[in-house]
Amino acid sequence: MIDDSDRAHLRRCIELARMALDTGDKPFGSVLASADGEVLFEDHNHESTGDRTQHPEFAIARWAAANLTPGQRAAATVYTSGEHCPMCAAAHAWVGLGRIVYASSSAQLSDWLQAMDVPPSPVKSMPITEVAPDVAVEGPVEDLADEVHALHRRYHQR
Repeated sequence: MIDDSDRAHLRRCIELARMALDTGDKPFGSVLASADGEVLFEDHNHESTGDRTQHPEFAIARWAAANLTPGQRAAATVYTSGEHCPMCAAAHAWVGLGRIVYASSSAQLSDWLQAMDVPPSPVKSMPITEVAPDVAVEGPVEDLADEVHALHRRYHQR
């Protein structure tokens, strides 16, 4: 169940997504929190560098692998403005990170992009649990998903 602490971390993810948008990038932001809720790492999208693998969830997986023990990784939670793509879900599972909480789902994003006539991604969209079936996942959070939707509209209406 998503609590007030989860919502606070998701709000930070949306702030990070807004920062990405303000720098010309796609609006995605993510936070890694320890078992006691301490923010350990945060990032936003950096695809505008030309490397389309520069997703914040992938950066979290790399950072966690280098800086946390397996036990700390398993107890941590990854918060994100949008559900992990298949690449990021796989990285999350391979590194052994714990729970994922997201504001908007990949299905919502696909619907939003289709409605804006944005060409489809070169990678099939699918739920995290299809890629990483043993990861605990919660989301979307509808009122926050609306905020994420507004950021994607801004990005694609440029």
